[in-house]
Amino acid sequence: MRIRDNWNRPICSVPGPTFDVMERVTDDYNWTFRFTGRIIKDVINMGSYNYLGFAENKKESLTTIKDTVKKYGVAVCSSRQEMGNIDKHEELEKLVAQFLGVEAAMVFGMGFATNSMNIPALVGKGCLILSDELNHASIILGARLSKATIWTFKHNNMQSLENLLREAVIYGQPRSRRAWKKILILVEGVYSMEGSIVRLPEIIALKKKYKAYLYLDEAHSIGCVGSRGRGVVDYFGMDPFDVDVLMGTFTKSFAAAGGYIAGRKDLVDYLRVHSQSAVYATSMSVPIAEQIIRSMKSIMGLDGTTEGIQRIQQLAKNTKYFRNKLNEMGFILYGNQDSPVIPLLLYLPSKVAAFSRMLLQRKIGVVVVGFPATPLVEARARFCMSSSHTCEMLDMVLKEVDEIGNILRLKYSRHKKSAHPEPIDEKRFELED
Repeated sequence: MRIRDNWNRPICSVPGPTFDVMERVTDDYNWTFRFTGRIIKDVINMGSYNYLGFAENKKESLTTIKDTVKKYGVAVCSSRQEMGNIDKHEELEKLVAQFLGVEAAMVFGMGFATNSMNIPALVGKGCLILSDELNHASIILGARLSKATIWTFKHNNMQSLENLLREAVIYGQPRSRRAWKKILILVEGVYSMEGSIVRLPEIIALKKKYKAYLYLDEAHSIGCVGSRGRGVVDYFGMDPFDVDVLMGTFTKSFAAAGGYIAGRKDLVDYLRVHSQSAVYATSMSVPIAEQIIRSMKSIMGLDGTTEGIQRIQQLAKNTKYFRNKLNEMGFILYGNQDSPVIPLLLYLPSKVAAFSRMLLQRKIGVVVVGFPATPLVEARARFCMSSSHTCEMLDMVLKEVDEIGNILRLKYSRHKKSAHPEPIDEKRFELED
């Protein structure tokens, strides 16, 4: 309760590289809040999943969206199985399949439900799910709803995964010892709290060796990882058909809403009939579909420009620059060098609130995360990079984070590089006769 003011801060602008925050205060130790009427302008946004900077309100960028609203309105008011199957949905699904290099794709109106409602359609009783211990809550919920047996393996640990696969194949189901109907491996492309990238080539090798199926959640990797923005499959140069179920969301790199399932045509056709989300949920809003089409065509270069690929390259540059500078300052970071998610370890829960408040006072917005989303003693701040961040913005954030790191004693790394290295004395290397 004492640190509740660091979450759910209301913003009142586009969540671009900067945004406006509504100032609020409390008179009863965070039980309730009241707005002061003051707007904190131009806060540098280091927390939104706006990886490629498509969350924007430029008139020239949103022309097609405006035309779509005029033609279709905002709501669909029906499911895809009834009166909610619009031509824009068909166009989007063909584009997603082309983008990923697979046979077919299906889109859903909610990213979270894409996992939680489709996993139960793929596995059930008598099936085994092997889930990474740090998988997202939507994957965990979907696995539990499926009523399949769930075993977890250590995060990105191939030895742990292979041990479970071997045990599953040799011993089968408990008590009856019958073979499992299916063995499904659930992993993410980029893990949103760790910033780590899945070891996809090794998982695919294990999947083939033990005749299992692979479900890959690319929510935080599609669009922003890989030289062409095709996610971790592109990043490792793998064949997309080696992944049985490709899942992703449009809420991050594409600055929209919803999610997709892609793969072989028979898989997609099966889900159109058996997925709860496909049958009962209201279909995706058409302006949202148009926003995804706009951003995806930009990434693919189908809009006749190189703007999309330039955004991907700029994101990679910003990510490496920001991560390297934080490392040099002496902070402990988690994650992969190429991941746009950069967790900075704060460790002590008491420092979470101080770090967030001090940054907001300096007009920098950041997401801080603690228990139960992370282990109790591994609280952290999570920086999400964007191609729309300028070098001046990043330098300003680095300057303030460096200063706050000294005040709060957050520079725990033993490998801190000195800002003023000692000059090399060449005489020390001369050999004596």
